Amino acid sequence: MSTAWDPTLYLGFDDQRSRPFHDLLGRIGAPRVGDGAPRRVLDLGCGPGHLTPLLAARWPDAAISASDSSAEMVAAARERGIDAEQADVVDWVPTHDTDVVITNAVLQWVPSHMQLLPRWISALPKGAWFALQVPGNFGAPSHVLTRELATEEQWAGRIALRGTEAVPEPDGYADVLSGAGAEVDAWETTYLHRLSGSDPVLTWISATALRPVRDALDDADYAEFRAQLAPRLRAAYPERPDGTTWFPFRRIFAVAHT
Repeated sequence: MSTAWDPTLYLGFDDQRSRPFHDLLGRIGAPRVGDGAPRRVLDLGCGPGHLTPLLAARWPDAAISASDSSAEMVAAARERGIDAEQADVVDWVPTHDTDVVITNAVLQWVPSHMQLLPRWISALPKGAWFALQVPGNFGAPSHVLTRELATEEQWAGRIALRGTEAVPEPDGYADVLSGAGAEVDAWETTYLHRLSGSDPVLTWISATALRPVRDALDDADYAEFRAQLAPRLRAAYPERPDGTTWFPFRRIFAVAHT
């Protein structure tokens, strides 16, 4: 699914969005330096490049590569000094020295990713690590309410949104990756984000889940769609007495070692 991206909007909740990357990185067993340390580390779907430097810090002797399909994200990454390449995930082929791949909140946008995973694992060198994280919240009110609104008469047939089939459960990833011959660690985590500001859940999903809506509608219609969605989200995620809002967010992780 092609979509335009706004790096500034995406970084609006940087601390909360970055936590899964840190947790995923912590489960990769490649040594920092010395024997067995990775030769090349790839940030596959690097977004604005704000997390890519963590890979260089973790593996200082490795060549660090980064790519993203979004021209806007690649431009933002390059402004940070990341030598990012614009490339579609579906076209990626591991090089002979790619020893670590991390793909964070990317594969949910790639309908064919479950077919790509075995191909990638088979092409990686012996001893490589492949780590992925995807949102597992497509059944959450934030997404269900968006899909329900998109089917109403005013919007029906105008917006293509992903359903709960966008990603499998953790055991689905474990089965595919282990079937390709890798040792697999798969798990899920639900983060309880404490958000503040006006309509914070709407603001959060505007940077991600609503991107296909933004693509499909002109400015006026998009503003109207958001105006209709906002009270539904406020009812599903009520503001607390202190003015903040709890936003549960489930994520799915898998780390494969070839």
